[in-house]
Amino acid sequence: MEFRVLGPVGARRGDAEVALDGAKQRTVLAALLLAEGRTVTDTRLCELLWGERPPATFAAQLYNYVSRLRKYLGAGVDIVRQWSGYQIRIGTSRFDLDEFERLAEAGRESLRGGRHAEAAERLHAAMSLWPGPALSNVTEHLAVAESHRMAELRMSVLESRIEADLLLGRYVPLVPEVTQLVAEHPLHEGLRGQLMTVLVRSDRQADALATYHEGRRVLADELGVDPGPLLAEAYRSILAGPPAPAPAPAVVAEPSWHGVRPAMLPPGVGDFAGREEELNGLLRVLTAAPAARPPVAVVTGMAGAGKSTLALHAAHLTRAAFPDGQLYADLGRARGNAVEPYDVLGWFLRSLGHVEPAIPKGLDERVRLYRSQLAGRRLLVMLDGTADYAQVAPLLPGDPGCQVIVTSRLRMPELAGATSLEVGTLDREQALALLGRIIGAGRVAGETEAATRIIELCGRLSLGVRVAGSRLLARPHWSLGYLADRLADERYRLDELRLGSMDVRERLDSSYHQLADLGQLALRRLALLRTPAFPSWCTAEVLGISRDAGEEVGENLVDARLLEIVESDGGRRQRFRFHDLVRVFAREKADQADRTLVAGAGALSAVGN
Repeated sequence: MEFRVLGPVGARRGDAEVALDGAKQRTVLAALLLAEGRTVTDTRLCELLWGERPPATFAAQLYNYVSRLRKYLGAGVDIVRQWSGYQIRIGTSRFDLDEFERLAEAGRESLRGGRHAEAAERLHAAMSLWPGPALSNVTEHLAVAESHRMAELRMSVLESRIEADLLLGRYVPLVPEVTQLVAEHPLHEGLRGQLMTVLVRSDRQADALATYHEGRRVLADELGVDPGPLLAEAYRSILAGPPAPAPAPAVVAEPSWHGVRPAMLPPGVGDFAGREEELNGLLRVLTAAPAARPPVAVVTGMAGAGKSTLALHAAHLTRAAFPDGQLYADLGRARGNAVEPYDVLGWFLRSLGHVEPAIPKGLDERVRLYRSQLAGRRLLVMLDGTADYAQVAPLLPGDPGCQVIVTSRLRMPELAGATSLEVGTLDREQALALLGRIIGAGRVAGETEAATRIIELCGRLSLGVRVAGSRLLARPHWSLGYLADRLADERYRLDELRLGSMDVRERLDSSYHQLADLGQLALRRLALLRTPAFPSWCTAEVLGISRDAGEEVGENLVDARLLEIVESDGGRRQRFRFHDLVRVFAREKADQADRTLVAGAGALSAVGN
């Protein structure tokens, strides 16, 4: 298969063009391809297809677009359903954007190394893959969302290609091309500087000076600024006389990894308590000999369970086992806006001693350099708050001496050979011990009954207990009984479990917004059931859909750690239950949705009257 986005979006199998149904079908394909292996959420796809006013049937329409794409693309290309959206896996298929970036980075590498003819050849080959305006046959919503990025990508490579031609002395053929580019982009100082260089080396010094003065006027009129240092320096060099032969660009020396020992771990918590079994299990993995330990340890659990606290505590305890340092990245962001692996690799390479010009611009090149730098080293990599496997895969070292800790709400079965450690709620003794570490064991012993009420009202969730303890620590005049009474009212419980950046509601909200609309609706309706546990078929009943579809929604809620399985006979019959704080949160969402419907009905009634 061959996929194209650098021009009209399309796909070809061999010599035959794949027939796509229209702009929206092409938009779904392009959005999945441009995500480069990441999951594109249903919400995002909806925005790219319909903007701010999607039709009432958008979920069904999106499903149909994806189903038809699977049929049209056939074997070798997989579009998989993740719990919040879709992901495309193209395998060995050719993708013009990937090839463009590979050639561009190879050309820039040659340019940095002084191999100008080789650089020009590769950069010309990259530009030949761009036949016209990118994404020219998709919805306006996708075109607008990606137009700036695609234009910047093309322009940066075009500048590098012109630079390579300049260094090869191809001045005269460049004059008309660069003149046209400056006319199209009059505020682009880099292009204007290149035009000045082309003109002066073509014995057109007066035209070069006129080009500078025109640029100075345009910048003043349009932006109210003077030319930048690069353009000003080009002007001064022209006034100084005939230019010397263009020197080869300086080769950026690759920094030696030796002696650079990254230490990116954030501080651990001083009041760590409980979790002895989980901590010991993780320590056994981290301290085993490289040949005996799995390359990845995945710490999983619901939002607020204490995954990051446990993983970070273990990472600090085992620093001596990784003499070459520790890399750390917080990959999680609220409402699905996860950090891109491309950016994380930039952080890691800088921490490993690379200066900015030496860091590749393409994702694949960054991955190769990162893994090369870690070869032969014993180093710990902690990836905190991971959204999905696609976010982790580029950040995995290739050397068995390195160890990775991943924290995630997902179990990530794609990580072959990984050890998975489940972090559940605290037991009674662990929760009381944590509360005692925060506020003092004496204060807990003095009000044992109230302390027990507090941890139970927090559902023995690590974050809930920590917030409750921190509030008591900040208010030493409060009795434990007083806080327990405040927590007893479900309407305000999540308000009480918020202190600064520690916010139980916010953590649950991030899981909620990863769900598709049907999953959110199911969570709200199931929370209204007046029973501690319920059979899996209830999901289908509250949604009015088939049992098979209902089971799929229920499984997605379990994957998101918003439902717990309390009974199962191998998957055929299951019973679910809510964690107490998740039920409180879901009922809040149900109440908010009802108020929104009432307000909307009132507004429609007013319009009708």
